[in-house]
Amino acid sequence: MQVSVGRAGSALVITVLEQRLDAAVALTFKEAVRDLSVTAGSPVILDLSRVEFLDSSGLGAIVGVMKMLGPERPLEIAGLTSAVRKLFRLTRMDTVFTIHDSPPDTVAVAAAE
Repeated sequence: MQVSVGRAGSALVITVLEQRLDAAVALTFKEAVRDLSVTAGSPVILDLSRVEFLDSSGLGAIVGVMKMLGPERPLEIAGLTSAVRKLFRLTRMDTVFTIHDSPPDTVAVAAAE
């Protein structure tokens, strides 16, 4: 699972560099985000602009990350592709997360695999 990390103001921006976020990578995704989000920064913005396919395991991993971060550190979503946006709408996750149309401009911090 390849992700990159940047900052947009005080927010930590984690960009998923994969086209698929599915059962094959869901656990690795959660571990990568957990390891990267130990650094300070609130909120955490998850940039999904490169993700073309998201299944229920991937969506469950995103919800798991939200729960792991807790209410004091909200998880926001940015840059949904049309297929992923449709899944968020069908599952009503668009009412759970703050969703930004495009990812914020970031200053690179790190890359992880």
